[in-house]
Amino acid sequence: MLYVIIGKDAPGALAIRRRVRALHLERIGVLSDAGRVAIAGPCPATDSPDPGEAGFTGSVIIAEFESLQAAQDWVAGDPYVTAGVFKSYEVRPFIKVLP
Repeated sequence: MLYVIIGKDAPGALAIRRRVRALHLERIGVLSDAGRVAIAGPCPATDSPDPGEAGFTGSVIIAEFESLQAAQDWVAGDPYVTAGVFKSYEVRPFIKVLP
């Protein structure tokens, strides 16, 4: 089943985000290579594809996992969680309707 993961950045987390981004992308890449990622990306703090020092407000991942618990376990081990980029996150089941 698909699950949506919504991470909300901690205030001032841009420097940490930049530092651990490669590890975060590597981890998502494993899911992507297995064909399990529907979409993933950051939410810029400004209306721009390059928010610069304004940074990001969080990230969204929609990916396939065996269960809600598996999705929660996966995100709990993500570098954005363990390094403190996300102040909070939520994981919810997701049903794709379109396209």
